[in-house]
Amino acid sequence: MAEIDIGMGKSGRRAYGFDDITIVPSRRTRDPEDIDLSWEIDAYRFDLPFMASAMDSVVSPATAIEIGRLGGVGVLNLEGLWTRYEDADAVLAEIATLDEPTAMARMQELYAAPVDPDLVVERIREINDADMVSCAAISPQRTADHIDTILKAELGLLVIQQPVISAEHVSKNETEPLNLKTFIRRLEVPVIVGDCASYSAALHLMRTGAAGVLVGVGTGRASTVRRVLGIGGPQATALADARAARMRHLDETGVYTHIIADGSMATGGDVAKAIVCGADAVMLGAPLAAASEAPGKGWHWGVQSVHPTVPQGGRVAVPVRGTLDEIIHGPSHADDGALNLAGSLRQSMAMCGYTDLKDFQKAEILVQQS
Repeated sequence: MAEIDIGMGKSGRRAYGFDDITIVPSRRTRDPEDIDLSWEIDAYRFDLPFMASAMDSVVSPATAIEIGRLGGVGVLNLEGLWTRYEDADAVLAEIATLDEPTAMARMQELYAAPVDPDLVVERIREINDADMVSCAAISPQRTADHIDTILKAELGLLVIQQPVISAEHVSKNETEPLNLKTFIRRLEVPVIVGDCASYSAALHLMRTGAAGVLVGVGTGRASTVRRVLGIGGPQATALADARAARMRHLDETGVYTHIIADGSMATGGDVAKAIVCGADAVMLGAPLAAASEAPGKGWHWGVQSVHPTVPQGGRVAVPVRGTLDEIIHGPSHADDGALNLAGSLRQSMAMCGYTDLKDFQKAEILVQQS
């Protein structure tokens, strides 16, 4: 891809977001009833390619169970309020009533409470006891400290996540950083790692032995990473780059690593574009935070929003749009694509003539001139 001169001493590639592209219908169409939206990762099969983001405003043990019942998988934040407080609902209720001038400082105080290992076990087992696949996220800095507890609770899928992650962190500190290349290969539980936004980062994460890689930096509605840190990448290009990395990794090893698009998706059309760009599944935050059952009670924020020294997100108001069932399966009575996400994806695939997600990745894309 040709580079564009920023100035005499710097150049860069042109990158594209979902609003810059459109999917081109093929020569045939299909019946929506013939469309298969299922996907598999390691030993697990899910009816829908939807993962709910590891955000306290989106996933509680109860909503993780409901999302599992609806065909997706909810990712619980193991460094969130549910593992810090026995009565997390009361803390969430307080956050919902905070006024803007004091909200951030108070939320930082609430998240300063220590993670309770007993609550980690209790929350994971609550999801397991409902016969749903338990999936939970933790940062690389905390993974080694809590991995024994996580394994004791019999977690199904582990997500090692932070806004930007690398396969091998280099530090001059005396504390030994987590080396994903050696750590992941020692675990029996399948691991998803992220986030990343480039070909080289995605390829190196795939080489750790991870079952899946999260793609998306600074793309979520509650994220201010691009404004605070100046880093990120438009999702369509980031996913296409990760797709190329997956093909190289597959050629080198014979191993297919799943790509999960994380962020920049507000509608069913965005989800469809993410799949066509190369994603096997999508991680949804704000769209599910708009559910009446969402623990954020009309507000949405991420773990980086409450960083103790450099917050990289905010508490965003999210009006309730419907139940989780309505947001995922409909029916929709609105024309903005925010409800019935599964139905929208199914219709898009049917109108383009593809019956499963992997085939839909072959669909043609056009760049829209602004």
